[in-house]
Amino acid sequence: MLDLGVQPLSNRYLAASQLRDMEPHYPLTLCVCDGCGLAQIDAVERPEQIFTPEYAYFSSYAQSWLAHARTYAERMVQERGLNQKSFVLEVASNDGYLLRWFAQEQIRVLGVEPAVACAQAAKAYGVPSECAFFGIETATRLVQAHGRADLMVANNVLAHVPNINDFVGGFACALAPTGLATFEFPHLLRLVEGNAWDTIYHEHFSYLSLSALQPVFARHGLQIVDVEQLPTHGGSLRLFVVPAGAAVVQKRVEELVAQEQQAGITRHEGYARFTNQVRASQGALYEYLLAQRRAGKRVVAYGAAAKGNTLLNSCGIHQDLIEYVVDRNPHKVGLLMPGSHLPIRAVEDLENDTPDTVLILPWNLADEIMASMQHLRDRGVTFAAPIPMIREL
Repeated sequence: MLDLGVQPLSNRYLAASQLRDMEPHYPLTLCVCDGCGLAQIDAVERPEQIFTPEYAYFSSYAQSWLAHARTYAERMVQERGLNQKSFVLEVASNDGYLLRWFAQEQIRVLGVEPAVACAQAAKAYGVPSECAFFGIETATRLVQAHGRADLMVANNVLAHVPNINDFVGGFACALAPTGLATFEFPHLLRLVEGNAWDTIYHEHFSYLSLSALQPVFARHGLQIVDVEQLPTHGGSLRLFVVPAGAAVVQKRVEELVAQEQQAGITRHEGYARFTNQVRASQGALYEYLLAQRRAGKRVVAYGAAAKGNTLLNSCGIHQDLIEYVVDRNPHKVGLLMPGSHLPIRAVEDLENDTPDTVLILPWNLADEIMASMQHLRDRGVTFAAPIPMIREL
């Protein structure tokens, strides 16, 4: 369906001392199953080698995402009648960005997070965290220790698991008979329509549609009873899942399945236009940066995001076209981007520098980033976003 060449792992940032070491690269090829319509990449590396103790993605550094999490928590407390007797379990709880809002209401919470640094950060926010990968075995152990959950949450993790059946089976094991599980993930339909090809990287094993997920949940005695379309990450879905037969399926579920089928994303034939869009986007970005360089203009990038690494590496962009990248996450500052080896500096470095152009790699946060960089706009700095096609903002 789409071949993005060979690339390093997008979240494996490098120290300067590692530049002489071999940097592993793996094929990044997206395929779609003719049987069920699930889009996947080959599992070229085990999750244990991706979500290492040095894994450096921390959710709390995006203020808009924190606000999104708080709004969700407040809604669930109200709609589900959660109280001190309730139990909320989040899988891939990261640094406690979500569960902290439930904990503030004195609701019993537990996070399951495989990345050690993220789990430790969550504990600092008062969020108890189990450092483990989630599946049937982990779920069985947690049920024995804590009981079944009234609410289970899985935000932006369903795409990250190579064994999706074991993962969903864990929810069937840990969810109370009257409980609710919600799943958020980037929607494959929006990825294709928005040409968001940079969100394809080795950390994401699956690219998900409602149509492909219905049989997965049904296989484990679970049922998707409602769905919401969200603006996050370029267009996401939030699924509401309960034990089969526990609630009425809302009309929105059938309507979205029909929309996906009409768009062609359940068949490999539906992706021909997408492939052409990707190639056009890659060429336009490289030509834009090359023109900036030929005009003697300086370009830096904002956001050492994983999606940015797919973007840079698939286009062959290095320090000859972009000088450096800035990021708010102190865990990334001082390191180098994988593959391109662009140096990562603190956002504060832009206080004393005035490049001609700032390329926003996490383009889904462009409004938030530009609002925080108004002082650069006042100096005449141009901002640009690379997706769906390179454009100045």
